[in-house]
Amino acid sequence: MSDLWLHLLLPLSLAVFHEVKGCLECDPKFAEDVRILMGDIVPTDVPGRTHLLEHHFKEIIHESFKVSHGDKMLRVLAVSKVVKLRIWLKEEFHKLGNETWKGAFIFQGKLLKIRQNLESKVKETLKGFSEVACSEDCVVTEGPVLDCWTCLRLTTRCFKGEYCGEDNPRKAEGREIILFLILLTEIVILASAVLL
Repeated sequence: MSDLWLHLLLPLSLAVFHEVKGCLECDPKFAEDVRILMGDIVPTDVPGRTHLLEHHFKEIIHESFKVSHGDKMLRVLAVSKVVKLRIWLKEEFHKLGNETWKGAFIFQGKLLKIRQNLESKVKETLKGFSEVACSEDCVVTEGPVLDCWTCLRLTTRCFKGEYCGEDNPRKAEGREIILFLILLTEIVILASAVLL
């Protein structure tokens, strides 16, 4: 009986994770542009061209997924910043396309460098935005915000709770109160020590 439940529930659990995406995967037009740009770079007579392109295409598009799903705070990003990341990546492909073809191994090495730069740019951009969006004063740039996990545009300008890495808002509030009380206690102790 337990095997039956396993066979029934496994496809459902896999379907849930199949729909989770990263910031760069939210726009199918962009993914197709990347596929076309990569296809223009690799000559048609390269052995295993289709597999080479498909493998590196998945790795590049999936890069933002790895970054944004590693930490709950790296979940939201301004749409304008996503657009800047996409423009940067397209420019990198254009630069690579303007170079002369030196072979598949050189191409893979250059794509690895692009992926590493993309990972650091995505991480830096997500961290910078989440620090601003989750801060107390919350000064966020204008325009819509993208939830990188669900690909939904959000109208909220300031975030709390799960978007900021807090599992429970009451726990986070409790921690803030405790920190305030500790600070207040230290001030009282220092003030009394100075007065004595």
